[in-house]
Amino acid sequence: MDDWDTGADDAEAWAVMKAVVRQLKLWREAAGLTQAEFGVAIGYGEELVSSVERGRRIPRPEYLDRADEVLGAGGKISALTEDVAEVRYPKKVRDLKKLEAESVELCAYNNSVIHGLLQTAEYARAVIGNRQPPFPENEVERRVAGRLDRQGIINSATGLPVVSFVQCEATLRRCIGGTMVLRRQLERLLEVGQLPNVTIQVLPLRREDNSGLEGPFRLLKLKNGTTLGHLEVQHLSRVISDARELQILELRYGMIRAQALTPRESRAFIEKVRGET
Repeated sequence: MDDWDTGADDAEAWAVMKAVVRQLKLWREAAGLTQAEFGVAIGYGEELVSSVERGRRIPRPEYLDRADEVLGAGGKISALTEDVAEVRYPKKVRDLKKLEAESVELCAYNNSVIHGLLQTAEYARAVIGNRQPPFPENEVERRVAGRLDRQGIINSATGLPVVSFVQCEATLRRCIGGTMVLRRQLERLLEVGQLPNVTIQVLPLRREDNSGLEGPFRLLKLKNGTTLGHLEVQHLSRVISDARELQILELRYGMIRAQALTPRESRAFIEKVRGET
């Protein structure tokens, strides 16, 4: 069971959780069960049941399924699983996932770490775990789960969106999580790079020209023809819609791709780095 520590400004998440816990409490009371009796019936402690009904803990699917069975809800409580899943992750993750789901093309440059959509679970855990001040362990796992959940966008059977990544060579050599974690991450890049809708390029450190020195960014081209930019610096996350700023980012990304190795050369480069790791 996950702690529920979403920010007070996350009105969407609070509204969903309020509705979910109200339903759980109403069904329990209608069955004439105390929290302690209900806990025994579904195999959880009274304290945990109380925490769920106060909105302090996020009920997992198995909790909802067991509650549905014990209370004879006929699937009405189990159906809440999808609503809970949508707000399990931090608001920033949910917002990004929505934008990515509406995209026909994603472009991303990173010179600090491997992009989140390409990360293995171990690498993501190491990146998130390096944060200072550190997250509690349950929050690390929550954020890792959210990051991995977003990756479904690049495994779509429809071949959309078309995704282009440019990674600075430094991200391939930075030993985040240790040698074996990095090696598995490089193998993941080689695996994802074979998908027909994914292009991965490497910008070598020896290049004299590098238009990405100001840091990582991404471009999202939506189904309605709109283009948005996204910047993430330290603990700040910003979506860009201003046409002049977007023009700069699009020009910059075009230059970065031109300065990088071709996809074929990049694959060979990643294989070489993997062999050296």
